[in-house]
Amino acid sequence: MGWLRAVFVAGILAAPALAQEEPEPPMSYERLGRILFALDDAAQPVGRGFQLTISGVPVLVVTDPAADRMRAMVPLRPAEGLTAEELLRMMQANFDTALDARYAVAKGQLWAVFIHPLSPLEKDQLISSLGQTVNIARTYGTLYTGGAMQFGGGDSPGIQRQLIEELLEKGEEI
Repeated sequence: MGWLRAVFVAGILAAPALAQEEPEPPMSYERLGRILFALDDAAQPVGRGFQLTISGVPVLVVTDPAADRMRAMVPLRPAEGLTAEELLRMMQANFDTALDARYAVAKGQLWAVFIHPLSPLEKDQLISSLGQTVNIARTYGTLYTGGAMQFGGGDSPGIQRQLIEELLEKGEEI
């Protein structure tokens, strides 16, 4: 095995250096604003944040530079009247299908949210997470999904598969 290790190490040492991408500058309120205005030229600054619309869904993005935090939020409905089944389903989705976005309750309201430290947030990560937040808002009450993929090991695939099984069963009668 000594020769294999020598070949492996020699190969690594002889391998050409991979091109290094320039690191993105830290996310700031100003940089965040430039990105959001690129996504929606009708976006509006509001306090320490912004209001914009993505695919017809109103999104509020708030920042706290002193705490180095940001939050993107979409209001869904009043929290009052949520059933135990709905709450359970949202928690299941938070585990496997909501991805970087989450369902949350605050101030008597149900929200679709994305919460992240501000400065390490990268442009593509922000854009993807805004899309996921809008997707979980749009699929609330149905698929409860961020839209990109599912993280395995949760309950959502079985629940979603149940609908397909029910439809296949109904289709057997045709």
